[in-house]
Amino acid sequence: MNSKPDTIVLVHGFWVTPRSWEHWKARYESQGYRVLTPAYPGFEVEVEALNADPSPVERVTVPQIIAHLEDLITQLATPPILIGHSAGGAFTQVLLDHGYGAAGVAINSAPTEGVTIVPLSQIRSTFPVLNNPANRHRAIGLTHDQWHYAFTNTFDEAESRALYERYHVPASGAILWGSVLANFQPGHQDVWVDYHNDRRGPLLFISGEKDHLMPPSIQRSNARHYKSDTLTEVVEFPDRAHLLPAQQGWEEVADYALNWAVQHATPTGVR
Repeated sequence: MNSKPDTIVLVHGFWVTPRSWEHWKARYESQGYRVLTPAYPGFEVEVEALNADPSPVERVTVPQIIAHLEDLITQLATPPILIGHSAGGAFTQVLLDHGYGAAGVAINSAPTEGVTIVPLSQIRSTFPVLNNPANRHRAIGLTHDQWHYAFTNTFDEAESRALYERYHVPASGAILWGSVLANFQPGHQDVWVDYHNDRRGPLLFISGEKDHLMPPSIQRSNARHYKSDTLTEVVEFPDRAHLLPAQQGWEEVADYALNWAVQHATPTGVR
């Protein structure tokens, strides 16, 4: 029988920082886990500082992010559980494909290369970045109205605004544009994974029914791309928006993610 993983790595997405995991970190730590919430390179400062000087957002690249996460995981004594949200869900998939992690959970995940479905709500959510090719060289923030549509469309106005002020930072235009163009460029791009890899850890997609930015159709399509013998599952939570880790009832999702990962964890990850 596999030993229970003792470490959880929570990977944040775009337009937020590790602060967005504050509730999950506290909950998992109260259960005896070591919980790591690594920032992207240059994102180690507080939200307020990153909004005041977004130059680290402009400079960061996906290979840097993946290398940083892999270096962190390699230093652990045993393979951890990986849980990623949004872009962090795509990075979780890449890490699993590279042999890191005992199990992975991708929450409202950005798609990996080859997933071509583009719902209208996603187009509207990302329009502030993709409406201008010059944004490929910029860090692009959202207004509260844009944030509310993309992240918190099922939240009330006061809660949405409070979370915007607490969590929101600009996102990399270069990375977002790169993800759009990945399926039209030759060769493997930054978030390519081997969908036939039988050696990766088990993977769960968690989808919020009302998510505008990464809707359920993206999660289902991404999961269907996997053709390996390794377990891949999808579960959808009703009435949840994109910012699912901070939405009322987040405890249910956090517990489901952890219980699934513990149940299906394998010892195959890189140490």
